[in-house]
Amino acid sequence: MNNVQDTYLYNVKIVTPESTIQNGWILLTEGRISAMGQDTGSVEHARTLSPSCDLIDGQGGWVIPGFIDIHVHGGYGYDFMDADAAELDAIARFHGQHGTTGMLATTVTAPKADLDRVLERVQAYRESGMAYAQLLGVHLEGPYISAKWPGAQNPQHIVPPQPAWLDDWTRRFPGLIRMQTLAPETEGALEYIEALCAHGIVAALGHTDATFDQVQLAVRHGLSHAVHTFNAMTRLHHREPGTVGAVLTNPAIMAEVIADGHHVHPACIGLLAQLKGPDNMVLITDAMSAAGLGNGEYKLGDLDVVVKDGVARLKEGDSLAGSTLTMIDAFRYAVLNAGISVEHASRMASATPARRLGIEQATGSLAPGKQADVLLLNAQLELERVWVQGLAIR
Repeated sequence: MNNVQDTYLYNVKIVTPESTIQNGWILLTEGRISAMGQDTGSVEHARTLSPSCDLIDGQGGWVIPGFIDIHVHGGYGYDFMDADAAELDAIARFHGQHGTTGMLATTVTAPKADLDRVLERVQAYRESGMAYAQLLGVHLEGPYISAKWPGAQNPQHIVPPQPAWLDDWTRRFPGLIRMQTLAPETEGALEYIEALCAHGIVAALGHTDATFDQVQLAVRHGLSHAVHTFNAMTRLHHREPGTVGAVLTNPAIMAEVIADGHHVHPACIGLLAQLKGPDNMVLITDAMSAAGLGNGEYKLGDLDVVVKDGVARLKEGDSLAGSTLTMIDAFRYAVLNAGISVEHASRMASATPARRLGIEQATGSLAPGKQADVLLLNAQLELERVWVQGLAIR
């Protein structure tokens, strides 16, 4: 990050891992949080710490850590499946402007050659330096999913787990794949889950017809995550709890949710929050290329999608096809509609996904020494300013 100016925010409520600092101040220096405190925030105090810093009166708003979106397919007209470097910049800038400071480039079910190209482009982009939201790696959603629950994934490309593909990817792109979604009931899935774990890759369930018992067995083999909980998985029933029941009740499974009011009823988001808690639940967008744009026809991978009134559905079959959500809207919906506190929603959108990716020592919460991945919200929880490693995103 170049041209990072010291920034001093004061007259704000600062959400930290331990508590919320009322009437607080925070200083961002050289891309990191250098100091923070309470009550003494003023212009005079700022000048003693950094004579040339940018002074911002937060007017009683909130300072929270930048959001980390571990499940996002694209935005502002572009899809990670075919985005070149300029288009990756456009996706990262759009989501950065809406509070995301780090994300996983998420694929759809596709042939190996297409997935190879995504990995190649994202790796090259990461190596070239990133000016906006940081691409923290890749989330492979599929192609080892259930044909009974394809959702907006193309069933023509579904295949059983391919250990040779994983061997190839981890050899050519070490550390790049951070998560893979699969149906744990498929033949060979348990061994594949073990292989993912051996490579430090999060094994996630999704688009699955698994029974309650099948999920429990997969957890014993290392499965630890559920993508877009409630969507594209076997339902909760009192005699067969299904995938949903296993996710709700097994503390070894961290659960994502799309908090947009279309994918999941707010009462169910609140229920998930009560059962999983803020340290085991993650807010995601599952955003597709239409995020940030209006009604019209778009693509999700190689499938046609129609967006109307902010809702994305497959042109054929009418299934929900990702979302047009941003992380700030997911955060606000969780607070304002699902009854989740600001502090807990912040953890679900930042600290918990950071821990999921093993980067919690660097980012995901506000503390001296951590990256200055910081958001300023007003009293109505509307986004005012974004800093990625101390650099203001505009």
